[in-house]
Parts: sequence; structure tokens; C-alpha cells
Amino acid sequence: MGVLWFGGNIYTMEKEGLAVEAVYTEAGIIKAIGTYEKLYHTYATSVEREENLHGRTMLPGLVDSHLHIIGHGEKLLRLDLSQMKSATEVVEALKNRTENLTEGEWLIGEGWNENQWEDPSIIHKNVLDEISPNNPMMLSRVCRHAILANSKAMELAGVTEKTPDPQGGIIVRDDQGQTTGYLLDTAQELIKEAMPDVAQDYLEQVIKIATNDLMSKGLVGGHSEDLNYYGGFLKTFGAFNRAIDGKDRKFKAHLLVHHEVMRNMIAEGLGYLAGTEYVELGAVKIFSDGALGGRTAWLTEEYADERGNKGVAIHNQKDLERLVMEAREHGLPIAVHTIGDQAVDAITSLIKKHPLSNGARDRIIHGQILNEHSLKMLKELPVVVDIQPSFVASDFPWVIDRIGNERLALSYAWKTLLDEGVKCAGGSDAPIEEVSPLLGIEAAVTRRSSIDHKVYRPEECLSVFEAVKLYTSGSAYAINQEETRGKILPGFTSDFTILEEDIFQVAPESIHAINVSMTVIDGEIVYQNTPSPK
Repeated sequence: MGVLWFGGNIYTMEKEGLAVEAVYTEAGIIKAIGTYEKLYHTYATSVEREENLHGRTMLPGLVDSHLHIIGHGEKLLRLDLSQMKSATEVVEALKNRTENLTEGEWLIGEGWNENQWEDPSIIHKNVLDEISPNNPMMLSRVCRHAILANSKAMELAGVTEKTPDPQGGIIVRDDQGQTTGYLLDTAQELIKEAMPDVAQDYLEQVIKIATNDLMSKGLVGGHSEDLNYYGGFLKTFGAFNRAIDGKDRKFKAHLLVHHEVMRNMIAEGLGYLAGTEYVELGAVKIFSDGALGGRTAWLTEEYADERGNKGVAIHNQKDLERLVMEAREHGLPIAVHTIGDQAVDAITSLIKKHPLSNGARDRIIHGQILNEHSLKMLKELPVVVDIQPSFVASDFPWVIDRIGNERLALSYAWKTLLDEGVKCAGGSDAPIEEVSPLLGIEAAVTRRSSIDHKVYRPEECLSVFEAVKLYTSGSAYAINQEETRGKILPGFTSDFTILEEDIFQVAPESIHAINVSMTVIDGEIVYQNTPSPK
């Protein structure tokens, strides 16, 4: 028995503007599309119920191609610093939170961003110590490539003035060589390893909280990277499978496998796309560099606002190649965090040297700063670039100070990538950015800064159709599922995002304000904002 969907704007996303009157779904699969009359008569004996869209717009289910599901859930639970506009505001929020802590309990905050402050100076650990001398404190920067820690946290972690910088990380010190409490990239792990382990039921709760929110934003799935941070591969993978069991909860979670737990996956007899219909394993995740905010993204030329600094290579070239080769030994694709152009150059050269032969696809995550050589390599290689359109809204104009005007031509160059034939998928990198795919689509179309509201490099604006494709067929292509997901066609999964308004007809700057009416996974309504009119 199936469902007949009709009465709205049903865009197949096969071609721009192509819409159909009705869709018939059965057992989680689209069986047919066409006119309402034809489908009604063809499947008259099989239709269990009819769903009248009442003029709403149906799209293939939107999928975030790069986020951190557990991190997003924790942001919803923890102290959220992402909207604060000054260090003073952050300090007051920390003071308020400490009032409810027991002695020794960790204070964890998420998302501070000095680029939003009038005075963009980094808060010193001495300030944090005054707020909370007896509670260890760990505050993640919005990019998640830097943290602030107070002295108690550093004491528990054994970090002193004599602690050397780890490979791929920096313990920031002042002119006298004293630690400031600011730790970049792999140096963060020194603090995180001192934090208490999280409980299994906590992880399951966080995953449920996160997926509830994701579905309310119209997302039917997400490609996430969580398996190395919450007690190891088995614990975290098990939490996902229990939280998203396909019965009480449906959500299409595709989990990248951090290289440090790849062997755990292999030991369990698992590999690429193994798992269930709702929780499956993906490519091997590798970090190649840091982020632009902390000036640790790896560039070919020095930062415009910090001479002599070209960023940080998380791994030396020998170790990076070893990780790629280890993944290849098991026929696994890689998904590599690469923000700077030197990072892109380094990883694309290794992909070319060690190609896959089984059809799985490697992924370049972010790819924000390119050069002519890296663009040429991306065009030649069978790779997918996971882009985050919202980065344009949140990074401009301050990113110009980091990289200078001369590098802008191939920075955040989403339209150039698509025009050159490079396959792209769209995501948010939540909790770093807001998770709403409509915000991402709007950012891709308008390229308007959320800071000064100016449009940056309008020649790189995407059409609405191109932007929606990033979150539909683009996300499906990245995981070798473009023949079953991302379009409204017979044989594809019946995953839909249903909007109150027509995304192709509203003003581009209003896309973010469209309400999500329903989120549908396998033909089942898993989120409904407004009840259907009787």
C-alpha cells in the first residue's frame, strides 16, 4: 500500500523548472510520477492515503553533506556563545553559567567568534581564571580549530610553559613565553583528552536532539564526522544505531570515519557504505590543515595580515601519504579537510598518485582557497568538493584581511567550480554555522555578508536551481548514491522536503524565511510544522 502526493509544486530536480502533478510512493520508494489522474487510476487499488500539498512546494529531501551531528546536538545543550558581539558579553555569560556548576565540573562553551566583536582580541586565560578558578573551562571557537582554556583545565591536561607544540598544533604563548590559554588545531586535543568520558545514553540523547532539529529544518539526512571523539568507534557507532533505529526514528546518517578509528572499523569487518539504511559508514576523514579564523589554514603564500605565516600542516607530507595509502589498502575513499590552497595541492597530488579503482569517490571538504594549479587538479580528478555556502556570509569581509585581494579570484569560488565541471555538494559544517539548508541556499545565491550585508564577488552567485542541487543530487553523488537519492524520479527513495512557499519564485534574499512544512523520509512524515487543512 502506498501514498499519492499531489496538489503542489513538485520539482523533480532532474532539469531546471521541471515539475510534475503527482508522485506515488510505496515502501519507501517512488514508484511513479505524472499527472494526478493517471496515477490515481493506475494505483487505485494500492493507494492507502492521499497527501494534498495544498499549493506547497515539494523538493527531493535536502541532505547536509558536511556537519557534525553530535556537535550540533551539544551546541543545543551547551552554552552557545556564537551570537555574542563582544568579549564582555561572553564573560557575562560565563559568569552566569558558573553559578550553577558544582566545584570541579567542566564549563563548556561553543561558538565564540572574535571577528564579530568590536575588539577582536582573544580572551586571556587570566580572565577565565577570575571567572572560574576551580572549574575547568573549555570554550570552542566557532571554527572548532581553536579553543580557550583556563588554568584549571590546563593543569588537569598537564599543559605547562614547557609543553612543546604538537605536530599540526600551536599552544599560543605571549612574548615572555607564558601560555595564554589559546590552543590551535591539534593542540586542542591536549585539553580534550583530560575531559571526562561521556556516557552512552548521553550520546544517544544528543543524537536524538540533533536529528529532531535537523528534520525540523527540512533535512532528511546528513554526512557527519563524529566517530573519533566520544569514546571511540564502537561506542559512537553503536549510539547512532540505537538512536536512529529506522523504527522509532528515521534519518539518513552517513558517517565519515576518522583515520584514527579506521582500523577499528576494519576489525569489525565493516567498510565503505556498510551499516543500515539509516546509519552507514563513509570515507576516511583526514585533516590536512586548520582554519582561516585562527590563521592555520595552509596557504601557498603567507597571510596578508601576518607576514611569515603560511598556516599549519596537520601532518607532514610523509605521514599524510601514509594515511592515504592505508585507506587505499582497504579500497576506501578519503574525505580531507582542506581549506588553504597548499592543503588542496598536497592532497590532490596524493589522490592522483594513489587513485581508487573501485568507483568510490574522494572528497575535498571546504576547498575555500584555490589557485590555478589546484583548480586544474580538481577538474582532472574524480573528486567531490564539499562546499559550505554559508561561509561566504560569515567570513566576509574579515577574510579579505587574511588573504588579501589578489587571492579573491579563486576563493569561495563556487560558481567557477561548477562551471569547470567540478562536482560539488552542499553542507553547513554545523555547529560551526547555522544548520538550516535554506540559509545555505540563500548564501550561495546572494553571497551577501551577514556582517556588513554587502555582496561579495557576485559573479560567483549560483542560481537557485544550482544551489538546491548541492543539497540534493550533489550530496547523493558524493556518496555514490546518485541513482537512488536526490531526485524525484521512479526508483528513487521517497525522501522529500516540503516548503510552504515556492523556493524558485520567492525573492532570493527571502529564501531563509521560507517555513518548512514537512520532512518526509521513506514516505513517512517525520516532521510536520502545520497540519494539513481538512
